[in-house]
Amino acid sequence: MFRRTFWFTTGVAAGVWATTKVNRKLNQLTPESLAAQAADRAVLAGRRIKVFALDVREGMADREAALKDALGLTAAPADDIRQLPAQRSRAQLTHPHHHTPAGNEDH
Repeated sequence: MFRRTFWFTTGVAAGVWATTKVNRKLNQLTPESLAAQAADRAVLAGRRIKVFALDVREGMADREAALKDALGLTAAPADDIRQLPAQRSRAQLTHPHHHTPAGNEDH
């Protein structure tokens, strides 16, 4: 008698679990749920694109400042006479995070 009760209870529990699992999956596949998921993903993608664009803009500003500094364009002129800045080496004009391989200065 105890074995029958045990297996009956186990079967009922398995049936309830399976029914709950199937109902959750069906609710996820309704048109309203799919539309909400798509909207959430679109908002998340938009945020990622915005962060990326801000990072690119910041990198561009940093690079522009480094180039202006390397070319001597940030210094205020001493007099009304404008002169070309002193000639800089190619190494000073390369990207500050760019490292040339040893023995290969031409790249």
